[in-house]
Amino acid sequence: MVKPSPDYKRIATEEAFAPKEMFDIYRKILAGPDPDPGFVSLLGFYMTSQSDRAKHIIRCLADLDQIRLQHMDETGIDRQVIALTSPGVQIMDTETAVSFAKVANDELSAAVRRHPTRFSGMIAVAPQNPKEAAKEIERGIHKLGLTGVIINSHTHGEYLSDPKFWEIFEAAEANDTPIYLHPNTPPRNMIQPFVECGLDGAIYGFGVETGLHALRIITAGVFDRFPKLQMIIGHMGEALPFWSYRLDYMHQATVKSDRYKTVRALKKKPSDYLRENFYITNSGMAWEPAIKFTQETLSVDRVLYAMDYPYQFSADEVVSLDGMKMSLENKKLFFQSNAEKIFKLK
Repeated sequence: MVKPSPDYKRIATEEAFAPKEMFDIYRKILAGPDPDPGFVSLLGFYMTSQSDRAKHIIRCLADLDQIRLQHMDETGIDRQVIALTSPGVQIMDTETAVSFAKVANDELSAAVRRHPTRFSGMIAVAPQNPKEAAKEIERGIHKLGLTGVIINSHTHGEYLSDPKFWEIFEAAEANDTPIYLHPNTPPRNMIQPFVECGLDGAIYGFGVETGLHALRIITAGVFDRFPKLQMIIGHMGEALPFWSYRLDYMHQATVKSDRYKTVRALKKKPSDYLRENFYITNSGMAWEPAIKFTQETLSVDRVLYAMDYPYQFSADEVVSLDGMKMSLENKKLFFQSNAEKIFKLK
């Protein structure tokens, strides 16, 4: 049992859930003629494996009451910011995705109302229909009391860097709410080299795919078009902060070389957008050197805590982060204040 901190609240900002009905939809997709190989690798495993880890994750994902609260108490977590687990509705057909996003958001909103001091929730949307996704952002903010938007990276291999999706960015910016770009397994045309060596999931494939997605959004000029838009990426920024210098140099060199029509001059350097338009969580990375490096690279105001429950759930990690050699002021920003700011928590 991790004791409460007298100096700050511990707010975990990348915590997953899944309505039980979603697993029924997933089973139908898995039983189809040609299910996505990444989906088979990820949810196909967790929904059929009899391993203790798989059964624990499925049980915890479906709970928004006693089990989750007990685990939060055991690890000293004051509040979770909860989001629909990957791949959410993005693996579904368009009509089902639009409909079920509303079901999931209604269920999460009800849980937030039951436990208003312990839970906050992000809005799930179906990028398959950007117009409906924008409407659901409006509904989630103004009627359901949710905050933030969860998008589980690519949607059937398509990326938000395509302007056809930019109504979603427009709605998020207009409602002053962030988009959390959460990992998904690599898409069909990318996954095989990862699967054949068992590196397609959280160990590596997630980070590669989501880092690529975030960088595509930057280089497509999204933040020149929507300068006030804020995004969040987990797992210490999917390694992008550590690549900042090279990204800046090679983006400039590529623009000068006029090598690709898709790589054009931006108003700022890629690292500037990372510092000004992104927040970074440490989900799954309870590692003091990486946290401090990212604080130095982006600023202490841009790095915040996440556990990655239930996929990564360890009281020892909470204790180790409490013990970081860091000023109390910066530690409070990390655990509490930055989350309160970006998610508008009361």
